[in-house]
Amino acid sequence: MRIPATVIHSARVVSGRDTVTDAWVRFDGSLVAARGIGEGWREALSPGDQVTDAAGRHLVPGFIDLHCHGAGGASVEEGDQAIDRVLGVHNAHGTTRSVLSLVTAPVEALADRLETIGRVAASDPRVLGAHLEGPFLDHEFRGAHDPAQLRDADAASVDRLLEAANGCLRQITIAPEHPGGRDAIARFVDAGVAVAVGHTGADFETALAAFDSGASILTHAFNGMRGIHHRAPGPVIAAMHADHVTLEIINDGVHVHPDVVSLAFSGAPGRLALITDAMAAAGAADGEYLLGSLEVIVAGGVARLLAGGSIAGSTLTQDEALRRAVVDSRIPLADAVGALTETPAAAVGRAADLGRLDPGYAADAVLLGDDLSVDAVWGAGARLA
Repeated sequence: MRIPATVIHSARVVSGRDTVTDAWVRFDGSLVAARGIGEGWREALSPGDQVTDAAGRHLVPGFIDLHCHGAGGASVEEGDQAIDRVLGVHNAHGTTRSVLSLVTAPVEALADRLETIGRVAASDPRVLGAHLEGPFLDHEFRGAHDPAQLRDADAASVDRLLEAANGCLRQITIAPEHPGGRDAIARFVDAGVAVAVGHTGADFETALAAFDSGASILTHAFNGMRGIHHRAPGPVIAAMHADHVTLEIINDGVHVHPDVVSLAFSGAPGRLALITDAMAAAGAADGEYLLGSLEVIVAGGVARLLAGGSIAGSTLTQDEALRRAVVDSRIPLADAVGALTETPAAAVGRAADLGRLDPGYAADAVLLGDDLSVDAVWGAGARLA
């Protein structure tokens, strides 16, 4: 039996940092089958095909989140059903692919959670894999990570985590200044894992050395690290200097000032990835939550540790990050969309099949209203919202 195709026409397609008006896209199965302009979409139309008139609205690739801990009252650590709930909330806000992030915990607990994420990823295309945000982090810059579980990156722990992940580990955050950090970077990179520098006390030279050793991401730039000083530029400037490095930004108006977001886009053009770092309260009410083993209070949509008041992730969704980039930071729409699509896809080695609305790429798309609100979402060719 023939599976109906999906056609979206009369759109302003924003993809590859370019905008094409009066454009159409055709999905066959889980892939983009064709693109064009004008009325050419009618030629291959068959009875039963699903047709959407975009009526001049923006059609963009599905958003990719490199760093997501939870949503809808659920956390990634809680297992299969919780992961499905987390993904559903973020799907409704345009995110079609997620790297699921785990906070610091004992190595064996992390190994169990990696196995769960690997099992889910094997059957659910919405899951790109796992991100270990810890346990190899710095105490002073730990943010919302349990200090009792932080540790140096010994070879046995690194091997255990890689074994448990069985290929599903997409990213790991490491403080490179600690014993074992540089060796761990090399081991993870050799295993095909993108290594991020983050939750670190590293100075400019140490961060740059980590990037020279193969680290390729800066975890939530400006947060969990030394700031920019005119005589001590720190990890952010090191990441801008190393032109293979992707800089994550939590663009919720709390973690980074809008003008600093604009500065980051200028300092690393084409290398900014807008992430959520969302915890369980994203898409849910204010109140008390857990982030790993730590108690969090969410008030006015801002999550902070109950003890000490450190920012504890966010309640951000990627559509809001897009709107803030365009409206508050004055980033051109095509560049902001690229920071949610092409750039994160490339950061985890999926530039060849994710992040663009071109034939052969995944049929992931978001239809946006004039105010950049989400009107419809498709993931792997299926309607998600």
